[in-house]
Amino acid sequence: MTFPVIDAHQHVWDPRRAHYAWLPNEAAELDRPIYFDELRHELRNVGVDFTVQVQSGDVPEDTALMIESAEMHPEVAGIVGYAPVDRPDACASTIDQWRGNPLMVGVRTLIHNQPDPDWLLRPDVGEGLSLLAQAGLTFDIVSVTPRHLEHVPILAARHPNLSFVIDHLSKPPVGLADREPWWTRIAAAADHTNVYGKVSGLYSATRTPGAWSTAQIEPYFERALDLFGAERLMYGGDWPISIPEGGYTRVWGGLWPLFAQLSELDREWILGRTAATFYGLSHERLGLDSEAEA
Repeated sequence: MTFPVIDAHQHVWDPRRAHYAWLPNEAAELDRPIYFDELRHELRNVGVDFTVQVQSGDVPEDTALMIESAEMHPEVAGIVGYAPVDRPDACASTIDQWRGNPLMVGVRTLIHNQPDPDWLLRPDVGEGLSLLAQAGLTFDIVSVTPRHLEHVPILAARHPNLSFVIDHLSKPPVGLADREPWWTRIAAAADHTNVYGKVSGLYSATRTPGAWSTAQIEPYFERALDLFGAERLMYGGDWPISIPEGGYTRVWGGLWPLFAQLSELDREWILGRTAATFYGLSHERLGLDSEAEA
């Protein structure tokens, strides 16, 4: 059978029910309740079967919204929730609350909103990350600056039993002339086999909404493919953040020419197998008959 297509980076949120400190600074069309039903028809139209819903706020109420969404929508195959990794005791308590729920597959925190640019390297955060590894959870890194990306190989070496994924490939300078320091630092991160990358959120670094093209993204995608290989890359639609950038269908259409030129097996990894393997998604949820099919 053809492996299901999985979008490994999708959000829902509701500012009436959870606090999102960053949301009022975004486009007005995003500062509102956004739920899965709004996206479902576009997923079906482009052929995406499942999504992984990813944390949007550093509050437990955001995770509760995603759990509720997954209960209503079988297309949600996994949840990357919030756990306070900088407070190990509270982190352990959160992990314990998730036990028995196979949809809880990973953790993310909005590191780019932390005043300390080296927050990820703090000893208390290191304790929290060790707890994730012990629990078999993964960690999404919201790496949006060169400093964040510089931390990735350090973290990967400190926590060899924890699987990391770099969200949005650490925001390469799409549309700009200078590819450094991203070009070099992404290579250092990819040297560690417990580090993966998400082909998601690859918009123009000029910050003009919608000002990006397949041709501009292509060299960064090819660089990531050369460094990570298809088995450590996964597709993410980044909805609804993608709405001001042209919307879900445009993002899919902009990436598809890059995926289409891959071998069938490499395309299958990026569009589903990598996410299923990295996050340990439930085979039953994905409709797979046996472990051999994953």
